Amino acid sequence: MKPTNITREEMWARQCLAAEDIDYAVWERDKAMLHQMERISRSCSFVVDVYKGKYVYASSNFADLLGYDSRKICTLERQGDYLESRFHPDDFPQLEKLQIKLSRFIYSLPPEQRNDYCNIYSFRVRNAKGQYTRVISRQQVLERERTGKAWLIVGNMDIAPNQKKHEQVDCTVLNLKNGEIFSPTLLSLPRIDLTEREIEILHLIQRGFLSKEIAYQLGISIHTVNIHRQNLLRKLGVQNSIEAINKGLDLGLLK
Repeated sequence: MKPTNITREEMWARQCLAAEDIDYAVWERDKAMLHQMERISRSCSFVVDVYKGKYVYASSNFADLLGYDSRKICTLERQGDYLESRFHPDDFPQLEKLQIKLSRFIYSLPPEQRNDYCNIYSFRVRNAKGQYTRVISRQQVLERERTGKAWLIVGNMDIAPNQKKHEQVDCTVLNLKNGEIFSPTLLSLPRIDLTEREIEILHLIQRGFLSKEIAYQLGISIHTVNIHRQNLLRKLGVQNSIEAINKGLDLGLLK
């Protein structure tokens, strides 16, 4: 299966988060908690809102540890990608590729297992003096929306103890349930054994055809089409056609 070209934001969009499933009162409570924690910890925290597709919080410690503009940190939600603009230009594309690969892996898991992982990255960021410093950033799910999908992602960034110069972005994945640690290079998407007819029908579903239209186009009965659709949902481990399309995209079955 060939991987499809996709951005990180497009991967987030496949979560299909809905406003009615999100309670921003929860985020206000979390934000108050993060403000309390930053007084104790010297590490830098940030939060990404997957529904909004952007950073919505960064702790004041970014101003202390890396010398960033405290006013822009306080108004991060209106400043766009203030933090990412300080990532090393060679490291940023590596980070994006790793995040997309890890997202594919996470979305291939059963829903109840998708929030069990912490991704630990090591890369370079530019400080206020214009120098690149290696940092360690741990990222994991902070909050899920009503149906259990990841909504808020929290990251904790600190200066890496090892400042040895190298150009590779390092990444480790930690399973928070059992302590298993592994490298993204070892990740592989599960093999889904779909028949040629099932893949053909999946493509037609992606194009918006209804069962009766698929039946007419393929010269088979609606009953047969519906059986294929049920088999598709079962094999892909999804609940509906939209999730089947997203899973097909993630697995490279669709473009």
